[in-house]
Amino acid sequence: MSFKDRRDAGRALAQALVAWRGQSGLLVLALPRGGVPVAWEVARFLRAPLDVLVVRKLGYPGQEEYAMGAIAGGGVRVMADPSGGWPVSRDALEAVVAREEAELSRREQHYRGDRPAPVLAGRVLLLVDDGLATGATMRAAVAVARAGGPQRIVVAVPVASRDAVRNLQAVADEVVCVLTPEDFHAVGLWYADFTQTSDEEVRRLLRDGSG
Repeated sequence: MSFKDRRDAGRALAQALVAWRGQSGLLVLALPRGGVPVAWEVARFLRAPLDVLVVRKLGYPGQEEYAMGAIAGGGVRVMADPSGGWPVSRDALEAVVAREEAELSRREQHYRGDRPAPVLAGRVLLLVDDGLATGATMRAAVAVARAGGPQRIVVAVPVASRDAVRNLQAVADEVVCVLTPEDFHAVGLWYADFTQTSDEEVRRLLRDGSG
C-alpha cells in the first residue's frame, strides 16, 4: 500500500483520527512544508482549525537527508544522538544550527505573517507531518508544543518507521500512524507523488484552513 500524494495521505490519516471529529478545543498543527497538505485534509475532516508549527531538521553536512537532530522556536534543540556521538565537529554542527535557525525565522514570518501564534494551553493538539524517518523533527515539535501547556499531544502521520513510532510514544500522549512498514527505508517511497510542497501552497492552505 502507498499513497497517491500528500492530500490522499491526509484523507487516510483523517479516517484514523475520526474519534476526534468535532472535539472542542482541538487544534491541528502542521509541520511545514510537507505536513501542511496532509494536515489540511485532517483539519477539514475533523472540523478543526489549522495552524503551523515550524521545526527545522539538522542534516549532516553533505548528507542533509539524514538528521542529526532538529530545532524549533524558543531555542528547542533535539538531537538524534544526545550523547554527541555523531561524526561532525562542534563547529560544523553550530554552522548547521545557525543556518537552520535563520530559515526557521524566515518561514515563521512567511507562513504566519501578522497572524499571532495560536494559544496551546488546555487544547488537544494534533501534530501532523507527511511521515517520520528518525522522528527527530517531530520530537522537537512535541517539546515546543508541550511548553505551551496543552491538555494532550497526539502525533499523527500517514507513514513512519517503527523505531520513530517507538521514540515518539515516549514523548507524546498518543501516536497515530496509518502505515508502519517493516522495510521502511524512506518516507518518499510510500508516495506515488512526493513532489516538494511550495511555500505558496503552504500559505494558501493555511489561509483556507485557519480559523
